[in-house]
Amino acid sequence: MAKATKTEKTAVTDVILDAKDMAILNLLQQNARMTVKEIAEKIHLSTTPVHERIKRMEASGVIKQYATLVDHAKVKKSLIAICYVSLKEHNKTAGTKFVKAIQLMPDVVECYTISGEFDFMLKVMCEDMNAYHNFHVNKLSQIENMGHVQSIFVMGIIKQTHQLVFG
Repeated sequence: MAKATKTEKTAVTDVILDAKDMAILNLLQQNARMTVKEIAEKIHLSTTPVHERIKRMEASGVIKQYATLVDHAKVKKSLIAICYVSLKEHNKTAGTKFVKAIQLMPDVVECYTISGEFDFMLKVMCEDMNAYHNFHVNKLSQIENMGHVQSIFVMGIIKQTHQLVFG
């Protein structure tokens, strides 16, 4: 891993991970409920160093959180829309207001700043097309400084993962 420059040090902390750390991360991504004992057996270490490594990766922010993945169709969130959004004004204040508004919208499950024709890409999950229409008209379009929105609807999921593969 390249060393961070002085200006980057405030935002990026150098974290050195070895092969055992990567193995732990792979196992936890497959099953975050795996016990320290189970992990230790799989990577051929005792439980104490495994526990210390996990705690170090949590403290350094390598492990951000543990989550439960839900089948969206079984909880009535089967409509997935990708929304490309452009703002009318492009300044720090306008961008900050948009981001704050998006963070308050539970239907928006992901938001990215992007390059190109649009400024943001949203992943929106709703019950059905009526719910999406309500979201679009009464929430998204009401955000101050909203420019253009292009919605694309997911027809099927080919691959969906949150796992990063190491080594």
